Amino acid sequence: MDEAKDFYDSLGSTAAMVIYNGKVLFEWGDVTKKSSAHSVRKSFLSALYGIHHEQGTINLDDTLEELNITDTTPLSVLELQASVEDLLTSSSGIFLSAGEESIWMRWRRPDRGAHLPGTYFHYNNWDFNALGTIFNQQTKTDLFLEFYERIALPLGMEDYSPEDSYYKYEENRSLHPSYLFRMSTRDMARFGQLYLQNGQWAGQQIIPKEWVLKSTSVHTPVHSSLTYGYGYMWWVADKGPFKDLGLYSAIGRYGQSIDVIPEHNLVFVHRVDSDRFMNRTIHHVNDRNRLRLLEMILEAKEF
Repeated sequence: MDEAKDFYDSLGSTAAMVIYNGKVLFEWGDVTKKSSAHSVRKSFLSALYGIHHEQGTINLDDTLEELNITDTTPLSVLELQASVEDLLTSSSGIFLSAGEESIWMRWRRPDRGAHLPGTYFHYNNWDFNALGTIFNQQTKTDLFLEFYERIALPLGMEDYSPEDSYYKYEENRSLHPSYLFRMSTRDMARFGQLYLQNGQWAGQQIIPKEWVLKSTSVHTPVHSSLTYGYGYMWWVADKGPFKDLGLYSAIGRYGQSIDVIPEHNLVFVHRVDSDRFMNRTIHHVNDRNRLRLLEMILEAKEF
């Protein structure tokens, strides 16, 4: 494991943690420090969708027209036909500006109306942020409080508080705010372990097993990725060596991840604390290096 630790240090990562067979295998860095989870937030919301879908408060077939969803730029008749499921798979066919949108997202954004809803994957924050609006509207709750009560408390998360999370409004871009989570590495590891256990924790079914399996299955291919397809706000390995291990990942900007490997009963969490880069050059650990680190950990464990 020394070689893996040296590589971890060389990447500039700030924390990492592995849970193997339900126990902590190692902790590197400060796993208690809360920092931005970035786009890992989307997998947190996916879990809440699973809970409320089973309860019947959310219907994946509902269209944006039926839900009365609009935006600063009015949606077209075609765009209004996108369903909740289309948004969950980032294939709504809505190519509009959104909060927390990266330069990469803007650069790759297709022309408006170029694709029908449900036919084309484009990783974009319009879909994900609108899902936050839809969740709060349909459940008549607040997604941060729901996450705390439905997931954080039952899992015994040690650091998460709803006060650490907030909505970021950028109404010059969109009416739908980003929902930003701050979370510690060890609390993210508990969330990954929950999924590894098919949504069950201490004898209680927190997330429906059917949803865990469905949301971490590939629903749309991602031709630009050498590793992943896309599920319901989860990245799912559908090519390369990780496919056979059943890997699926919640991934966020700068190198945040929760990587679940059912084949080895293992959860890997990787963090880069972007807070420490305020007013300085942002450090970034890309997917290739993160997955290479994971490979080295697996090799050291001699699975």
